[in-house]
Amino acid sequence: MSEAQTFIPGNLVRLADRRPHPEAGGSGAGAFATILFPPGLEALRDERGEEPDCFVDLNLDQIVGAAVARRDEDVLRPIFHSPCRSEEVVRYRQAVFADLERPEIFGIFPQFGEAMRGVHANLRYAGEISTGSHRNTVILRAAGLYCEAIAAFLRNLAALELESEGLKGLHAYLADYARSPSFLELARETAAQREALSRVSFGMLFSGDRVKVRKYASEPDYTTIILDRFARFRESGIAPPGPAKPKDDFSLNHIEEAILEFVSRLFPEAFGSLEDYVSRQGNFIDEVVARFGREIGFYIAYLDFIRPLRRAGLPFCRPIVSASSKATAVAESFDLALATRILAENGTVVGNDFQLSGPERLLVVSGPNQGGKTTFARMFGQLHFLAGLGCPVPGKAARLFLPDRIFTHFEREEDIANLRGKLEDELVRLHRSCRAMTADSVVVLNEIFNSTSLDDQIFLSTQVLERILAIDAIGVCVTFLDPLSTISEKTVSMVSTVDPEEPARRTFRIVRKPADGLAYALSLAEKHGVTYAKLRSRVRP
Repeated sequence: MSEAQTFIPGNLVRLADRRPHPEAGGSGAGAFATILFPPGLEALRDERGEEPDCFVDLNLDQIVGAAVARRDEDVLRPIFHSPCRSEEVVRYRQAVFADLERPEIFGIFPQFGEAMRGVHANLRYAGEISTGSHRNTVILRAAGLYCEAIAAFLRNLAALELESEGLKGLHAYLADYARSPSFLELARETAAQREALSRVSFGMLFSGDRVKVRKYASEPDYTTIILDRFARFRESGIAPPGPAKPKDDFSLNHIEEAILEFVSRLFPEAFGSLEDYVSRQGNFIDEVVARFGREIGFYIAYLDFIRPLRRAGLPFCRPIVSASSKATAVAESFDLALATRILAENGTVVGNDFQLSGPERLLVVSGPNQGGKTTFARMFGQLHFLAGLGCPVPGKAARLFLPDRIFTHFEREEDIANLRGKLEDELVRLHRSCRAMTADSVVVLNEIFNSTSLDDQIFLSTQVLERILAIDAIGVCVTFLDPLSTISEKTVSMVSTVDPEEPARRTFRIVRKPADGLAYALSLAEKHGVTYAKLRSRVRP
């Protein structure tokens, strides 16, 4: 004889179709609705599924790809693709990050996330079940997990000293929701249904390939009898294994499912009550709770991604941001994607500083090849994008502008499909960018017009930079052309440096100083193999 298992249920319902409980937190302007936007600014949400055009050039695709790996990418990627120009939104998110950076606060969220994943896993499975009794028991199990997750999460939040408006708002919302008639009724009914099913006992008689299911008639439990008979053969002095982590394996094969269906016929009252419960409570997940469960993954994913870099001693900060002031200052920052690879290879990450003040708008970076110029340009773009997301950025301190869009221009291979040469294609792409950019844009240019002569390169590059400066956008331009650093009071010259005692060794430090006139000469010498190091290697006896 065997007892029926008690299951906890689920019903696959589109979260978008759910409505919040009106008693939980209300619907006024001050009510918590999302952990990504402060109350009253939810309308600024404008998430995009596709990657921004700048993603690949700035290696942001690598950063986001690593952050969301093995998570719910369909939910998280649109959040990472959508920076916001609102200072209030950015500071709201920065405060949430600040709370979550405290281990005692961060630790409660993975537990809640794991519980909610169990709820949704049950619900997805329930949507695939054809038999009513099985589907309803899985819905009941999901509801039980949900009620337990809310209660445990609320207890954990209540024990913490929260500072951010976002997490305080969440705590207040959950406290109201847990006291709401709808949730109290859900918890009461769920507990009652589980208790009723736990009292359902039945027996099975096996005869060949036939199974007979009947009500339990006080027959002896053969499992207990067998264990008692073989007790003498048990080994003593061996520590029992620890409890196994529960698996999300709640499926039944067709035989088990048929047995459960027979059991439901033997106990029509209990299973009829369950059917009525599911018809009323099947849509039990609160919309705000569901949205929070999805959105908190954005914070957790990013903090998990940068944690190894922090452990290695690399600095991160919450930048001062502005949507109006273009004064920019960054200390000891670095390319986040490159730093991740370097640390994986036990290398050393070099940080750099930069500043734009007063009328200054454009950093013009020159210097020898392989000196870190392109990495510096990517860092510049990454900082502004991550700041718009509200994320901590690489560096000891930062003051950053919130752009409306980031335009990048990096070298592309020729595309034979568009029937344009490399120079024409470059001109077309830059023309489109210049027409689309505004005074609130950020521009990252990396070695433009390298496919033409020196005179044409200087002329075309000057035209492009003057157009950018006339618009009053801010940005960075990597070039070998020293004259570009002095075309306006809005340009700032920065140079990648080498070891004075060993000019062939790059320091990867980019410093603010006038261009020394050697960058283009060095690039030509390297191209034709006539640098000091290469000449010495050829004439060495």
